[in-house]
Amino acid sequence: MLKPIRALLIANRGEIACRIIRTAKARGIRAVAVYSAADEDALHVKRADEAIFIGPPAPAQSYLDIEAIIAAAKKVGADAIHPGYGFLSERAAFAEACEKAGIAFVGPPASAIAAMGDKAEARRRMSAAGVPCAPGYDGADQSPARFRTEADKIGYPVMVKAAAGGGGRGMRVVQGPEELEDALAGARKEAESAFGDGRLLLEKLVVGARHVEIQVLADAHGNAVHLGERDCSLQRRRQKVIEEAPSPVVGPETRAAMGAAAVEAARAVGYRNAGTVEFLFEPSTQSFYFLEMNTRLQVEHPVTELVTGLDLVALQLDIAEGCPLPFGQEDVRLDGWAIEARLYAEDPAKGFLPQTGRLACFDLPSCDGGPTARREASSDSNAFLRVDAGVEAGDAVSPHYDPLIAKLVAHGRTRDEARLRLAAALDDAVILGVTTNAPFLAGLLRDEAFAKGEADVGYIERALDRLAPAPAPVSALDIALAAATLADWRLDDPLAGWNSRGPTAFPLKLQHGDEIIEARAIIDGPRVTGFLGDGQASVEALAIEDGRIRYRVDGAVRCARFAREGARLHLKGAGPARTFADMTHAPAGAQAGGGNEVRAPMAGVVASVLVKPGDAVKKGQTLIAVEAMKMEHRLAAPRDGVVETLSASVGDQVAIRAVLARLAPAQD
Repeated sequence: MLKPIRALLIANRGEIACRIIRTAKARGIRAVAVYSAADEDALHVKRADEAIFIGPPAPAQSYLDIEAIIAAAKKVGADAIHPGYGFLSERAAFAEACEKAGIAFVGPPASAIAAMGDKAEARRRMSAAGVPCAPGYDGADQSPARFRTEADKIGYPVMVKAAAGGGGRGMRVVQGPEELEDALAGARKEAESAFGDGRLLLEKLVVGARHVEIQVLADAHGNAVHLGERDCSLQRRRQKVIEEAPSPVVGPETRAAMGAAAVEAARAVGYRNAGTVEFLFEPSTQSFYFLEMNTRLQVEHPVTELVTGLDLVALQLDIAEGCPLPFGQEDVRLDGWAIEARLYAEDPAKGFLPQTGRLACFDLPSCDGGPTARREASSDSNAFLRVDAGVEAGDAVSPHYDPLIAKLVAHGRTRDEARLRLAAALDDAVILGVTTNAPFLAGLLRDEAFAKGEADVGYIERALDRLAPAPAPVSALDIALAAATLADWRLDDPLAGWNSRGPTAFPLKLQHGDEIIEARAIIDGPRVTGFLGDGQASVEALAIEDGRIRYRVDGAVRCARFAREGARLHLKGAGPARTFADMTHAPAGAQAGGGNEVRAPMAGVVASVLVKPGDAVKKGQTLIAVEAMKMEHRLAAPRDGVVETLSASVGDQVAIRAVLARLAPAQD
C-alpha cells in the first residue's frame, strides 16, 4: 500500500540538506529542516519551508540527538525523515526509532544497517553470498598474538580496520610485522573513541588498488538494480577528494560482474532503498574485493545522476512511499562522463588543515538546474556543470562540522571534456575570507597521472609535495592591488596621491598569516605602484566597484576580486587568494606572537596534552592535540626549548589562534 509523503524532515545540514530540499520541493513535498544554534542562519534553514531548532552546536546535542530529531518530526507532522549522509544516516537505532514513531525512514531497514555497519559481520555475510572478499581475519580472538599469526598467514602488507568503523577512522596500513603492535594499539584506541567499539579485523592490502563502488537501488517488491560504478581513487587520509563515473579502468564485462555482485550483496542483507557497495579493484587483473557497504546516499551521488539522468533522491522517496522501481536493469544507460570535486574549507599547504571563518565572497560558476539538468541543457545536452553548495556569501564556516562547503560536478561527452570543464570552473571560483582547496583540486584534475586514468588510492600521499606546494610568496603586484583597495581615494581624481612635492609614498604594514610585511605604495592619479623589498609593480586602476578592481598591468587588462571587513582585506588577483590585516596604524605588539608560542590552528577541543611545564622539547615534537571538524590536529614545538607555561587541559574548548603553550630557551 502506497503511503504518500507530504512533509519530509531532513535530519542533516549543509549541502546535502539543500540537495534533498530541492527534490522535495520539486515533488510538492513540504521540506522541513532542523538546525543547531550554530546554524540558525544557515542556507539549508533559509531554503526549507520550515525549520526546527534542535539544540547546541555540538553534534551530539543536536544532529546526533535521536530524541530531538523524532520530536521535531512529530511537531511538524512529518510523514518521513531523510537522514542524508553522515550524522544518523547509518545508525540502526535511528531507523528503529523512526519505525517506532510511525515515521517512514528514507533508507534501508535497521537490520540491513546493522549487518553492514559491522565490518566483520559484513565480511562473513558477503563471503556466504559469493561476493569476493580480500584475504583477511575477522574472528573473535582479538589478542595481539592471534593478529600476528593471522597477518603472517595473509602476508604483508595488511590493513588493520575497525570492525564497527567507517570514514577512514580506526584504519592503519602495516608494511611489516615490526609495525603491527603499534598499529593495533593506535587503531583500537581510535575505534573506541569514535565508535565505542574497539574490535579490529585484518585484510590483505591490495597494492596499487583503485576504489571502485557500485550504486544500487532496491525496493520493497523484490526488485534490485545497479547504476554502474564510480571511481573514487583520489583520496587523502582515506577521504575521497575527486570522484567520477564511469571508471577509466573498468571494462564492460567487469562492470557487469561488479554490478551483479553488488546486487547480491544488497539482497544478502534484505536491503531496501539506495546504497553503495564499495570494492577494492586491481586494474591489471580486473579483480575486485568487497570493502564495505554504505547504507545511505553517498556524497558523490551526483556523478551517477549525471551519467544516468536519474534523480536518486526522488527514487529514494519513491521507494520510501512503497512504489516499485520504475525500470529494470536492462533500462539503465550510461551517457558520457561526470567528475565531481569536493570543495573544502581547508589549507592543502598546511596538511589540509580545516579552516573556519566568514565567507566574505562565495562566487561559484553554476548552471543550477537540478540533478537531471544535464539532459535538459538547451544547446549542448552532453555538457553541463552542476554546483551543490551548502553555503553562500556571508555565511560562517563553523568549527563544529565537516569543512565540506560545496561540490562542483562537470559532465561531458568524454572524460577529458568533463575533466577540463571542471578544472576551469575551479579556476573561476572566487572564495574570499576562508582558504579552500580549489587550486589543489584544479591541479589534480590537470595532473598527468589523473589525466591518464592512472591515479590509485595512494597517489595523492605519494605525490603530495608536488600536488600541494606552498603558495607563492606575496609579491609587489599584491601590494599594489592591496594599496589600491585599501586607500581612500577617488579613481576619477587626477591629483590623487599628490601634494605640493608631487606623488609621495605611504607606508603599508600588513599581516599575512603569521608574517608581518613592511611595504610602500605610491598613488599617482589612476596609477598605483607597490614596493616590496627590492621589487616593485605598477597597475593602472580602470574601475573599482562591487568588490572588483579592473586594472591594466604590462599592457594587459585584468580583474581582481576583493572584500574589506574592517582592517581585513581579502584579495584574489592572478595568484592565490590572500587575506591581509592592515597593521599600518596598529599599536606596537598588536600582531601575532612569534616562535615561542604554540597556538590553536582553529577553534576546537583539546584532545591530549603530552608535556608539562619544565619539559625539554625538540623542534617538531608533538605537544598538544586539538580535535575539530572530526579531525585531530597535532601541534608541534616550533623550536627546541623548555615548556614555560601551558594554557590548555584535556577537554578545554579553545578559540582559533589561542596561545596554548609558551617555550623558554633550551637549558644548557
